[in-house]
Amino acid sequence: MITVSGSFDVVARSRQRCTVSEILTITLKPAVDYSTSTDRVEAGPKLYCEKPQIDPGGGGVNVARAIIKLGGNARALVVFGGPMGDLLLALLEGENVPTVECRVAAAMGFSLAVTDTTSGDQFRFTLPGEPVSDTEAGMILGRITQNVPRGGFVVLSGGVALGLPDDFPQKVQADVTRSKGRLVVDTSKVPLLHLINSPVAPLDVLRLDRSEMEKMLDHPLQSVSENLDFCEQLIGRGVARIVVSGHGSQGSVMVAGAHKFFCHAPQVSVVSKIGAGDALVGAFTRSLACGDPPEQALRCGVAAAAATVSTPGTALFERADASRLLPLCRLERL
Repeated sequence: MITVSGSFDVVARSRQRCTVSEILTITLKPAVDYSTSTDRVEAGPKLYCEKPQIDPGGGGVNVARAIIKLGGNARALVVFGGPMGDLLLALLEGENVPTVECRVAAAMGFSLAVTDTTSGDQFRFTLPGEPVSDTEAGMILGRITQNVPRGGFVVLSGGVALGLPDDFPQKVQADVTRSKGRLVVDTSKVPLLHLINSPVAPLDVLRLDRSEMEKMLDHPLQSVSENLDFCEQLIGRGVARIVVSGHGSQGSVMVAGAHKFFCHAPQVSVVSKIGAGDALVGAFTRSLACGDPPEQALRCGVAAAAATVSTPGTALFERADASRLLPLCRLERL
């Protein structure tokens, strides 16, 4: 075990070192997240739910929200359209999240999470939006090109909107490379497989969800060492320079070049897992942007994720809870 010092205090650390790097998050497939509960989820009868909690959602949106909650600065570039898109912007404005608007004609989707209060089980439904056109795909890439911070961080997180090509993340990567920035990617399904199977150049950071890894392996991950082996293979094949992957409630694995780490997550009461991965990416990126080494960034990410699973519905963590849990995130060099 190794001990890494650090905190979520951006101001104190940025005074000791260099200026914090600029961060842009990209959400190609945002959503408005509704969460509610009912006594029992069952087929047939009409189910009466509690008043819903409504939050802005989508990978990059949540990453930006997490960074801002931790006292950092981020802009959220959001591809949106339709009435749900207007509601999303209003929700982001209510949380003082700076946005880069990228409006399309396609109506945006939304998600619904319902908790069965009798069993404690949570049921999650995602309703898709409409596909974007070829013309809009070019406009979206152009908007990204205009806003990539030179020498800063870009986080492409969440699904890729219908109508965008599977290699769209690699098009974003080319833009970030031209601007001498660093790209963090957390995506899924076919675009993720395309990144892994046809790497053009190593991503700066690739974050993998455990369920996505198990789909690729076609069997459940049995151990931390198996998780590490998979991440090492990706590093060796030039997919990314740093790979971070979840290992359930136990914590997260990271391979950074030749170095391997496992960060043990603190034990918390799990209320809802929604947003935990996004919270991890947000805290991890913010820490890197402050000049922290990757192992400290991993601890910050695990603390934010643990604080998020303790919150109801689609709510993210509170900064005080993440700070309290940070010293309990035990880092192990493997």
